[in-house]
Amino acid sequence: QVQLVESGGGLVQAGDSLRLSCAASGRAFSTYSMGWFRQAPGKERDFVALISWSGSNVHYADSVKGRFTISRDNAKNTVYLQMTTLTAGYAPVYYCAASSTRVWTIDLSEHYFWGQGTQVTVSS
Repeated sequence: QVQLVESGGGLVQAGDSLRLSCAASGRAFSTYSMGWFRQAPGKERDFVALISWSGSNVHYADSVKGRFTISRDNAKNTVYLQMTTLTAGYAPVYYCAASSTRVWTIDLSEHYFWGQGTQVTVSS
């Protein structure tokens, strides 16, 4: 079992940067790949970024490549999402999620542990 708690969301201006954090409890954190997903009002939850259990592999949605960076610190049981050049008129809730031990997937249905989400609102 993994419990996840996101933080770092808030109101920012277009073009700003923001770093989200996801703190995990549970001793198996270092064996899980970790993903970030987001969901805008009235829309489906979408994949944003994924990092492998060791941190050596990452994968991004095309829409965030070059602007977002996912990283993790297994000693702190935390995964991060550094976001730059944020776009106005968009207010999704960002969720971190874990799938299963040593599973590499961006499929939402294969992520079994989710945080409560943190909202990012970008004003113009």
